[in-house]
Amino acid sequence: MTRKEFTAKYGQILLPLVTPYDENEEVNYGRYAELIEYLIANDLCDSFIVTGTTGEASLLTFDERVRLMETAVKTVAGRKPVIAGTGCASTKETIALTKKAVECGIDLCMVVAPFYNKPTQEGLYNHYKAVAESTTANILLYNIPIFVGVNIEAETVARLAEFENIIGIKDEAGINPTQITDYFIATEKVDPNFVIFNGDDIMLLPTIVQGAMGVVSGGAHIFGHEIRTIIKAFEAGDHEKAKDLFVPLYKFCKSCGQNGRILPNSIMRPAIELVTGIKVGPARKPLAPITEEEKKVLIDTLTSIGVKVKA
Repeated sequence: MTRKEFTAKYGQILLPLVTPYDENEEVNYGRYAELIEYLIANDLCDSFIVTGTTGEASLLTFDERVRLMETAVKTVAGRKPVIAGTGCASTKETIALTKKAVECGIDLCMVVAPFYNKPTQEGLYNHYKAVAESTTANILLYNIPIFVGVNIEAETVARLAEFENIIGIKDEAGINPTQITDYFIATEKVDPNFVIFNGDDIMLLPTIVQGAMGVVSGGAHIFGHEIRTIIKAFEAGDHEKAKDLFVPLYKFCKSCGQNGRILPNSIMRPAIELVTGIKVGPARKPLAPITEEEKKVLIDTLTSIGVKVKA
């Protein structure tokens, strides 16, 4: 698959869906479908990602993740592509979940590096090799060292790019903001069409400057139109406009990281509720819910950047 074919099919804004819960922290599949319908109706993204980091994949059971895939595929009904987040702590479970995704009719899986275990680079290579050889699905590597504890180095990505169905990588760029350039350099001779996406809203501008083809954006639940306009302005050479439009997104992202929160879900979820009116519930424990002080800062930030919030 060429880069042009990838963006023609999946677009430039890949939205990792939040997972709604009821008051008992049970997954609310009906609300999930409602959220998907809202996002489609408002055209806030090009593709959906099911059970990614924003969807709290590490806090979901295997069966919940499969049912969320089924719900997304059924609800979307071919109107936009659905991508499955299938990465797990073990290679065995990752292969099993990837097979379930294919059974759901999904042909692209985003596979995060195994978390908690901190494998070596050879361990990462063997992990992804086993996953790639076990499936007909295309694989998008997912690098997020701030959470999994290990970085997929550029040399390892170059080795993995030799597999026909490992077609690209999503890089959460905050820790190493220039690593996307390392990935381009490492893969250009192995696979000149290797797909490279940014996975961090706050790093949108610094990464598209380096050639990132798009963004995996939790913020697109709210800022999908603005993100699209930023990308288009940059591509058109209107860098001043791109910068001006990026500042409100930056301010929102900063508000989601209050009090040292690294995973923004606890604040992003209430933001989604305030803007969409769809009750997705608090994040699952052990993530602490938003505080009143944090909510005030969030509302003040949204209001200051011109986002209408619902009572």
